[in-house]
Amino acid sequence: MGFGRFVHHIGTFLLFVSFVLLIVVDITAPVVNNLSMMKVDLGRNSASADQVTFGTFGYCLRGVGGDSDECTHAKIGYDPAGLMERLDGSDFSDASGDTAKGLTRVMVLHPVATGLCFIAFLLCIFTGIVGAFLASMVSLLAFVVTLVAMICDFVTFSIIKHDVNKNGVSTAKWGPGIWLILVSAIFTLFGAGIVFVTCCCARKKDRTERQKEHWNETTATRNRRRFW
Repeated sequence: MGFGRFVHHIGTFLLFVSFVLLIVVDITAPVVNNLSMMKVDLGRNSASADQVTFGTFGYCLRGVGGDSDECTHAKIGYDPAGLMERLDGSDFSDASGDTAKGLTRVMVLHPVATGLCFIAFLLCIFTGIVGAFLASMVSLLAFVVTLVAMICDFVTFSIIKHDVNKNGVSTAKWGPGIWLILVSAIFTLFGAGIVFVTCCCARKKDRTERQKEHWNETTATRNRRRFW
């Protein structure tokens, strides 16, 4: 195995890891109750639940009635600010509440980025020049989509986190999902860069070999002419 092929496999591996991480982000609450983008520990005086876990397509109220969970149906877009206003009286302005609600719709980009990473990974398996070039382009697109989704995630939950903690009744913390999408964006960027560089190197090597073969054939032809 050549060094270029080894480096190409590193890029392929990074894209695969990014794909797996994005799957985990996709199945945050309400799919997996305790897996969250952000979680809020409600105050001791809360009679409704012990904790709220916010995810990609909804949220879960954990510890309802002591030991049960109640989750929304998975859907595109929800109202985290309105929920916290009802649960602990957090005070959100109309602008911040509407912004957070609107940005939750952008989370539909999570599965889009997941699909793009998977396509890029499959293209990387075909290590030809065309496959590697397409893989680098698709993985770059996956990075852009992941980056946009990540920025919207941080803006959305920063609004909720700031106002909830400011209220002082509950405590909002980042969940593992928010960090997983950050790592995924980094891995996708590096994977795209590595695959693109190895594609360019392979193309240059292929061109050099063809020129060398042409030169050898030309030299052999000249030698035969001189011999005869």
